[in-house]
Amino acid sequence: MGRGRLRERFRYWFDGTMDRGTPALISWLALASVVLIVLVTTLVVTLTRTESERNGGWRGVAWMSLLRALDPGTMGADTGGPVFLALMLTVTVGGIFIVSALIGVLTTGLDHRIQELRKGRSRLIERGHTIVLGWSDQVFTVIAELVEANQSERRSCVVVLADQDKVDMDDAIRSRIPDTGHTRVICRSGSPLVRSDLELVSPDTAKSIMVLPPVGDDNDINVIKILLLLNSRTWSGTRPTVVAAVQDSENVAAARLAAGENALVIDADDITVRLVAQAHRQTGLSTVFNELLSFIRNEFYMRQEAALVGLAFGEALHAYDLGVPVGLRRSNGKVLINPAMDTVIGSGDQMILLAEDDLVIRLAQTPPAIVESAITSALGPPPEPDRTLLIGTNSRAPKLVKLLDGFVEPGSVLDIASPRPPAQGVREGLENLTVGHKRCEPTRRSSLKALDLGGYRHVVVLADDSISPGPADDRTLVTLLHLRDIQDRLGYPYSIVTEMNDDANREVAQVTRADDFIVSTKVISLVLTQLTENRHLYAVFTDLLDPEGSEIYLKPAADYLVPEAEANFATVIEAARRRGETAIGYRLARRGDEPPEYGIFLNPSRTQPLVLTEKDAVVVLAERS
Repeated sequence: MGRGRLRERFRYWFDGTMDRGTPALISWLALASVVLIVLVTTLVVTLTRTESERNGGWRGVAWMSLLRALDPGTMGADTGGPVFLALMLTVTVGGIFIVSALIGVLTTGLDHRIQELRKGRSRLIERGHTIVLGWSDQVFTVIAELVEANQSERRSCVVVLADQDKVDMDDAIRSRIPDTGHTRVICRSGSPLVRSDLELVSPDTAKSIMVLPPVGDDNDINVIKILLLLNSRTWSGTRPTVVAAVQDSENVAAARLAAGENALVIDADDITVRLVAQAHRQTGLSTVFNELLSFIRNEFYMRQEAALVGLAFGEALHAYDLGVPVGLRRSNGKVLINPAMDTVIGSGDQMILLAEDDLVIRLAQTPPAIVESAITSALGPPPEPDRTLLIGTNSRAPKLVKLLDGFVEPGSVLDIASPRPPAQGVREGLENLTVGHKRCEPTRRSSLKALDLGGYRHVVVLADDSISPGPADDRTLVTLLHLRDIQDRLGYPYSIVTEMNDDANREVAQVTRADDFIVSTKVISLVLTQLTENRHLYAVFTDLLDPEGSEIYLKPAADYLVPEAEANFATVIEAARRRGETAIGYRLARRGDEPPEYGIFLNPSRTQPLVLTEKDAVVVLAERS
């Protein structure tokens, strides 16, 4: 009984050592080799004295046994008696089994290690990197923008942590973004909701952390949980900038509480609705915002200019050769977009500039020439009430109606065309809008024609959020084709603003020649990426999308320059300055259908000749008149 228990305990101990993996197996094989060589060597020295002395005694025979165990072919040159040869044959055969087992163990261990590396579970050792938590189609836009933003950097790194297979993530990123320039993209497999997985991406040494909303019904809940995890973490050193987005406006307060004071949480629905509300009255505005939010071509920068301290903001508009001033960031952190032209620039204030890169921003040696004869003093006609048609409805429609009420003139009309009447609360609290309803099936041509489309100046098509994003975009595309064909056949003058879910579908839908596409996922990705690079831009974007204060307008060029008169962009800036506005670019109507700019030119050369017609527009920052 005692012997049986001893055998069981030995087997249990042996099994425990075997479970320790490849090092334990190699140790057992090494021990077996030593036992075999020592045993055979001892027998050779004991039983074959002649051969033992001829081969150098115990040490020499041990060396011979080791070589024969490792290389069976070595035995071919052995000479001696039958006992000696039999013992050498024994050590050779034993070596064959031991070496074979060793090769198998090494192969299995190496394969296991490769599989572990493929899983992306090794700890990251980086500094100054950007961490992206979560995986969705937005990750490709984010990485592409970060690659563009870091072009001037010699070394930059973007790390993606998601509950996905590392190899699949690497392949998808290489397929969508084949050239990442100086930026290294590293993927790690793990859940951002698990603290130990989060430590894999070295958050303590990161520059910024972006939380992407995952795919699914509980995306906001997961974002809030990740923000809670980050906020409760003990940080060593400076805490990186944390930015996140939530889809439902009702979850914003909870997300900001979970994130803490140092994080930035943006309301994705609110930004999308504000952009639709502004773009519906101004053809080309979505293109302007896409450029301002993207790192391709022009974006916002902040920098102190000691040479401008004491000057008025209006004087600073002509102080640059490259870069257009759009506002100030006061030393106390307050942001002023298109401030009053007599606002004095103080010590410690930062200029907010629109430029292609911070490296090319340059003060002018001499002020640019102004063509006074090209500046017009005529004012355009006063704003008139609008008639807008809203096709379709979704959860963002009530907020959109409220925002439209703040942008339009009194007496304006908004008709909602949908299969079911809107909620009664949509009509409450409005000052400038009268909201009506027309029954319509948006994908049926006959139903659209019955709406009397010629009576509207603007048409807004909302994406249906009661179905999945793909089919919703398909339905929107069909509606767009009907609207554009009806317009072409009957000559209706309305503009079309469309809400899309997927940027790939927007590219397909360009054939409809809709005036503006608002892709919510892309817009949010661009905003998040901008904030990871400069958190202070949050106040800039909030101001630009708020009906209060200054917004971006595309106003008739005839309000600033005499049509067909030769001037330059410096003259446009001066004409806008005299009206209390800041000009940042222009739109050429004749190039309105040419991607990717669609006639929009921001931060153009100040000195090159420029001729604008009555159909062209000037892009300005101005308060609603």
